[in-house]
Amino acid sequence: MKAHLRQSMAWLHTWVGLAAGWVLFFVFATGTPGYFQQEITRWMQPERAMEQGHNAQQVPHSQMLSLAMDRLEKVAPAAAYWRITLPHESLVPRGWQELAVRWEDMPGPGRERGTTGNEVLDPRTGAVQSFGIEPRSTHGGLGLYRMHYELRYMPFDWAVRIVGICTMLMLLAIVSGVITHKKIFTDFFTFRPNKGQRSWLDAHNAISVAALPFFLMITYSGLVFFLFLYMPAGRDLLYGSGPMANKVYYDELLDRVHTRLPLKRPQADVSELVKQAEAQWGRGTVATVVLEHREGEPPVITISRINHGSLDFFNPPKLRFDANTASLWTPEVTPGGSARLVQVVTLNLHEGLFVDIWGRWLFFLAGLMGCAMIGTGMVLWTVKRRRHHLSLAEERQEHLGLRLVETLNVATIAGLPLAIAAYFWANRLLPVSLVSRADWEIHVVFAVWLATLFYALARPVSRAWGELFWLGCLAYAAIPILNAITTERHLLRSFQTGDWVFVGFELTVTVLAAVLALMAIRVKRRLSAAHQARPWVPPLSGQES
Repeated sequence: MKAHLRQSMAWLHTWVGLAAGWVLFFVFATGTPGYFQQEITRWMQPERAMEQGHNAQQVPHSQMLSLAMDRLEKVAPAAAYWRITLPHESLVPRGWQELAVRWEDMPGPGRERGTTGNEVLDPRTGAVQSFGIEPRSTHGGLGLYRMHYELRYMPFDWAVRIVGICTMLMLLAIVSGVITHKKIFTDFFTFRPNKGQRSWLDAHNAISVAALPFFLMITYSGLVFFLFLYMPAGRDLLYGSGPMANKVYYDELLDRVHTRLPLKRPQADVSELVKQAEAQWGRGTVATVVLEHREGEPPVITISRINHGSLDFFNPPKLRFDANTASLWTPEVTPGGSARLVQVVTLNLHEGLFVDIWGRWLFFLAGLMGCAMIGTGMVLWTVKRRRHHLSLAEERQEHLGLRLVETLNVATIAGLPLAIAAYFWANRLLPVSLVSRADWEIHVVFAVWLATLFYALARPVSRAWGELFWLGCLAYAAIPILNAITTERHLLRSFQTGDWVFVGFELTVTVLAAVLALMAIRVKRRLSAAHQARPWVPPLSGQES
């Protein structure tokens, strides 16, 4: 019975993996850079100055708050919402946050929300910050990240449904794979090089077991993002379907049914309220100050603490004060209750918003291992099937289905990394003044990816693998050289100025180039051996073999 179950699970694991493998490789390859999307965007906008927030002269909070209030009174009098962000290091969003103000105007007739605005201020003078040259237009790291669930050029609902189906298939493949390998942990410590199919299986097993908790977490949590798109019946049964029904549901869930009134400068001393918050949380721990006035209540000032890696990143610790009397209010109930908290924590796990820089590197490496797991599994399928077809005496020509799978494998596993490298090349080579420049960077990715598919169709499979990996290696290795030629932010200067974002990006692409070079050598050698296991020799003209 156990043997029969494992055989069934092995069949399920194989065909589920094949059905979703190419989409899942794309999802992992484009989603993994998302853990460094802000850093990637900074590299793709070399006109932006290096962040100097940590070294800026410290200005008393009372002065910054007064300047920010003055600015808000000037640009957004009688607004519905004021927000002041104090300078701090943030995990959500990642990076250094400057002194900034944000507001939302009162909605006009027939509108539910007003227009919003935001500005970054000089903490010493309150003047609006000017950052010199306007950065080039780019989708940056966010563009790569959004590809992994939007699938670009597809209607959004269709894209996330396709990704959702493939994600569920991956979850099924993981579970069936664990059941299939009765010696899964023993296999983790077993690797037999230069053994063809056996080596691919050993590599697939070792990678799968090494990051198994991450794969389970990232797969399950990915399904939670679009929970009601995948399973809308419960919500639709109570609220109905359609945009208006969805709005009613989310307004109730997130407590957005209240009406807001126009604001004016609070009577309470905001700087004193910030001191009270720091007395409770610690000096320098205040992230934001928000002022709003709900109908039927006095105006309220909400002070939020910096999110120091909390899993509930939407709801950091807060203190609420009456804006007129400065009296402390009772804590507000978190909208959505426990169910919403579970969802937020799950999303946080997926995006790694709670971890520091070292945790993000760990997530990044685990994401690359996901690419390796899927890639080795897809190659293993073709190696096994080719050996099977070569063992059949009646085979006279290459099997069409096998050739198709091998071609898609080459274009996806070897071609997609090259296409992503082309994204960074396009960022440096496309004219800065080009209309829709950011979109053209994305177009280049898919144009190069499509070109790798035609290349794989035109070349023998064993040669296409090595050649595309070598092209990818050269493309990544040349990125620091290209950057040095086209900008003044070359690697040596970045070292000298301590711009570790640029240093880290260019060292990372250099390491990726080395990895692709190693893969070009190893994959070409192994696939060539597999193709030569029992080559088919066509008969002479007029003869039967």
